[in-house]
Amino acid sequence: MTATERAVELVHAAARAASDKLAQQIIAFDVSDQLAITDAFLLASASNDRQVKSIVDEIEDKLREIGAKPLRREGERDGRWVLIDYGEVVVHVQHEEERQFYALERLWRDCPAIKLPADVVSHER
Repeated sequence: MTATERAVELVHAAARAASDKLAQQIIAFDVSDQLAITDAFLLASASNDRQVKSIVDEIEDKLREIGAKPLRREGERDGRWVLIDYGEVVVHVQHEEERQFYALERLWRDCPAIKLPADVVSHER
C-alpha cells in the first residue's frame, strides 16, 4: 500500500508552509505499510520555540485553505515538539534539540521518502 494522493497533497502543502516559515530539515515518509493509522509523516524543525509555533500556525492555515482540519494537536503549549494529526498525515514540528534527541527519521528510515516539491527549501541555521 502507498500513501493516497490526498495524503501526498497534504504533505506537499504542509512542506511548502513549513518552508515559507524557514523550517529546517523538512522531510516526509510514506508510512502506510508500517502504520494503519496514517499514510505519511512530515518532519520539520526550528531553532527556537517561537519559530516552531509560527511553522505550526502556517501549516494549519495552508491546510485549512485546502479543506483539511486537524483531528488533534499535541505539544503546542511547550513549543518544543508539536504534533498535528490530519488523519492521512501526521506533521511533527520539533525544536532542533528534540529533533536530534528523538531522531524520528532514524526510526522511519526504512519507509520510502515522499519527494517534496522543488520549491520546498530546508533552511539551515
